[in-house]
Amino acid sequence: MWVLDIPEHLIQPYGHTKINTMKLIRKISIGQDYKNEAMHYSVGQEVYGGHKICDILEDEGSYKIYIQKNGSQLPWKNFNKNMAISIEYNLDY
Repeated sequence: MWVLDIPEHLIQPYGHTKINTMKLIRKISIGQDYKNEAMHYSVGQEVYGGHKICDILEDEGSYKIYIQKNGSQLPWKNFNKNMAISIEYNLDY
């Protein structure tokens, strides 16, 4: 397993980080029928009462979606890799 040595000041509440190299996922779609029944989540999308999706990160065995409002970030959704998932990567690198 690949482990990053992340400086303490970059670690955010709930353990996720704000390192640009980790922001590779731009959009995640959950569901077998991509066009008709899947749920789509994109970085920057407004959700849940004025929050915005700030990060979609891949973790061991799952994908985690974090939201942000007024400078506070918190985990919002977690999907395990056994589900039907489609990923769009950020091409701005």
